[in-house]
Amino acid sequence: MRQLPLGVALADRAVFASFFVGANLEAVEHVRALADRGLAGVAWLAGPAGAGKTHLLQAVCAAAGAARRAAYVPLGELGALGSGLLEGLRDIDCLCLDDVHVVVGNAQWERALFELYCALHERGGSLIASAPAPPALLQWALPDLSSRFAASAVFQLRALDETEQREALRLRAHLRGFELPEETARYMQRRFPRDMRTLYNLLDTLDTAALVAQRRLTVPFIRSVLQE
Repeated sequence: MRQLPLGVALADRAVFASFFVGANLEAVEHVRALADRGLAGVAWLAGPAGAGKTHLLQAVCAAAGAARRAAYVPLGELGALGSGLLEGLRDIDCLCLDDVHVVVGNAQWERALFELYCALHERGGSLIASAPAPPALLQWALPDLSSRFAASAVFQLRALDETEQREALRLRAHLRGFELPEETARYMQRRFPRDMRTLYNLLDTLDTAALVAQRRLTVPFIRSVLQE
């Protein structure tokens, strides 16, 4: 697990190989090119919770961090610390800002973001940001910052449908070294909230329980675990 500035660590499975693309191929290819090739540029990922924004941002950092200085900054978690936390990021080559909407409308935060944006641009760095909505639909305090983000490569991520969710779960299971039966995946969808973060966390928990018990991840086994 790669440790990042500000004490933020990447999830060890948040890499491109574990991201189920679905209908988001264009967005994935674009941000992967920024990460793998060290290209300069700004991209914005918009989409609902569970669409994969955080996964993609962390995957960018994991890929870019092999050769460049990269940082993942979740503003939803760290925004309360104040805009001063951005001051230490001016030398970052690839910056991923999650939940930018949390600080939009705050003039102090936006000034700090604008200065950081300009510094990255002058150095030929890359900046990937995320929010539930595209930049044009947010209520910015600084028109200059709004216009720059609006002119970036903006992608609307689409959440996975039920069939794609099961494929994504099977991909994650495969990468963890086991096969997920179709019946088990359907059972998980019926019994739990159908957002990928919840389903991924549940799958990881059940896999650990199955390893301890030396059992296959079947519906009866899941039922027995949930009843404990």
